[in-house]
Amino acid sequence: LERFHARQLRVSPHVLGHSKAHVGRVVAELVRAAKAQGLQPGPLALSLRGDFVRIGSAYEQHKVRSPDCFDILVPLRLPPHLEPQPRCADGLGPCGAFVCGLRARDGWTRRCRPFAEGFCVELQGRSHLSSGLVLRWFQGHLQRCLGAVRYRLQERCRVSLSACPGQPPTLHILPCSDYVCCHISMAVRLIPAIPLGDALYLTALPPEGPHGSPAPEALWGLNASRQEQRLLGWLKEQAPAASCHLKCLQILKGLRDLRGHGLEEPFCSQWGRVLSSYVLKTALFSLLLQGPLEAWDEQFLVERLEDLVLYLRDCLRKQVLMDFFLGNTSIPEAVALPRFLKEAAPVNLLSAFDGPTLDLVAFQLISTWVQAPHIIRMYSSPRYWRPVPAP
Repeated sequence: LERFHARQLRVSPHVLGHSKAHVGRVVAELVRAAKAQGLQPGPLALSLRGDFVRIGSAYEQHKVRSPDCFDILVPLRLPPHLEPQPRCADGLGPCGAFVCGLRARDGWTRRCRPFAEGFCVELQGRSHLSSGLVLRWFQGHLQRCLGAVRYRLQERCRVSLSACPGQPPTLHILPCSDYVCCHISMAVRLIPAIPLGDALYLTALPPEGPHGSPAPEALWGLNASRQEQRLLGWLKEQAPAASCHLKCLQILKGLRDLRGHGLEEPFCSQWGRVLSSYVLKTALFSLLLQGPLEAWDEQFLVERLEDLVLYLRDCLRKQVLMDFFLGNTSIPEAVALPRFLKEAAPVNLLSAFDGPTLDLVAFQLISTWVQAPHIIRMYSSPRYWRPVPAP
């Protein structure tokens, strides 16, 4: 396991640091250009707030394989007289989905209609902000600003923007000088986000749910990445200096990916969705707070990794793994949570999957752990490494 982590999973901090710095500079240029084009958006349009938020494994020290994929939240600004009013989308979409109503401070007037017609959809007789319409506007706005960024960055890198329907646009960066120590082509997913305050954001849900059913364009997901980063920071302070909790997460993600090479569709896709990186991270958070953090010292790596596998197995068999932040009252007080998160309804991350699928994933998970040395030897050759998809 140590050799597997060192040779195939661990990302060089030096290379990752250079990549993050390069991504930060390029994204800052693009956001600055996009904000400049929208300095006079009028009272009835969206605009960029002008900052961005780095999220995901590359910024949480559990990235695996290569620093070539990054996630960035780009906060948007609503017209000054409108405020978002999110609420759970009970029965309208997957568990944990939200809809976002809008409140006009002076009441809805004729001047609000153009914005509603451009960015809202009717749902249950009420007007709601549409994640699909906001996403399409965001893609077009960035695409129009790309020319200025290309010109300013042409000596350092080549940049391009691609977008799939219903997905956030991806910025592709290809360094063309010695500005970074390694010439790694990087994909940066730019995610438009509606700020709710307290470092919470609404982001568009994927266009399809776990069963392939289309998600209504009015649905949003709640992004609490900043709270996750705060919790990881607190755990780093409380855990031993040589804690292995992030290494456990990296190894489990690596074993999940290797096991996927030997599975056939449609189960291979279900395997990856059930054991998503967010599910694995949620299980790790829950397990970390159950026992003494001293037990996560580096010398107990195998024992803690086995505990994590068995904990996940039990969750899959019971078909229950609750979201760690929504409605969780057992989070340490040192990790201050916004009131909106504390009062939200608890969400079961496994509710979208049927029992037989979860039982099969549980069986394969234990099989993967028992056969880990064999799976690592069999699928670790470069010919089995799939191109890393967009994050």
